[in-house]
Amino acid sequence: MRGLAKTSRSHGAMELVERERPEPAADEALIEVDYAGLCGSDAGIYEFESAFERMNLPTVIGHEYTGRVVEVGDAVTKFSVGDRVVERPIRGCGDCYQCEIGEANVCQNAVITGVDHDGAYAGYVAVPETALHPVPESVDPRHAALVEPTSIGARAVIENSRVSPGDRVLVAGPGPIGQLTAQVAAAQGGDVVVAGVGQDAEYRLPLARELGFRTANVEADDMAGLRDELTDGVGYDVVFDTTGHPSGLPMSVEEVRKGGQIVLVGQTGETTMPYSPLVRAEIDLQCSYASMYEDFERSLRLIDAGDVDHETFLDERFSLLDADQAFEAFVAGETCKPVFDVSELRE
Repeated sequence: MRGLAKTSRSHGAMELVERERPEPAADEALIEVDYAGLCGSDAGIYEFESAFERMNLPTVIGHEYTGRVVEVGDAVTKFSVGDRVVERPIRGCGDCYQCEIGEANVCQNAVITGVDHDGAYAGYVAVPETALHPVPESVDPRHAALVEPTSIGARAVIENSRVSPGDRVLVAGPGPIGQLTAQVAAAQGGDVVVAGVGQDAEYRLPLARELGFRTANVEADDMAGLRDELTDGVGYDVVFDTTGHPSGLPMSVEEVRKGGQIVLVGQTGETTMPYSPLVRAEIDLQCSYASMYEDFERSLRLIDAGDVDHETFLDERFSLLDADQAFEAFVAGETCKPVFDVSELRE
């Protein structure tokens, strides 16, 4: 079979490579991959940011995907051939303190599919039974490929934020996680504004408007005036920073109300700002990372109920056979959520 792999420690360097079809271990199921999404982490691998130096190249990437079970190991009991599944791609060790207390998303020894071992941009992938999540037949397979990023937004909003009906919410960053976080926050009753920068004006901010949100361009619009208009001069109750950019947190501090909450979802790297205003305003600074079983379960219910619109959100224009086009468009903000038909790699 073929797989799309990162092959060298430089920008780009994505190549189709030949791989043997995996043989599932006793506790694994073999998944025939149907659809897979492209996310910010995949783009980070494409650009080869420092966070991915640990990768042992070449590695087949991809961790947002869905498929069907085609073979099971002798010890597998929860899944059968033909079952539709997605993977929870951050695998805890099961033995560290965090895993023992139910915080496997921040496991000390976690490994990530498509980073620490071959991922889903391939015809087949073998996955431990404990990392699989069942998908209802009522969920479109292309939409199921987006359960994992939806679960990140679901965790940020439902588990880690204070969003309540009627709250005024700002989502900074109209990328995939921002668009999904905005939809989940709206489903919880929040009055949501999505903010982006000039690069987002052509595709991502219009997409947010198509999804029903008011938008703001922080490089062109009067953010203070908009904040005063929408919040009666008080500031937003909750601000989600999904930008992954050093400017995200300082901007969030400007926009949140005194006594409000900032939820950090994007991984910024380094930023510099005065922190006294946070303390004096008693701003709640909350981090949200990855997702857990319950976040996947909630996401599937939100998708099934139509509270999260994937049909408008996904972009099927790209192929894994010419993946550079998708990655370059993603990095430039010309698309938001490419979804690949992985069956091409089995032909």
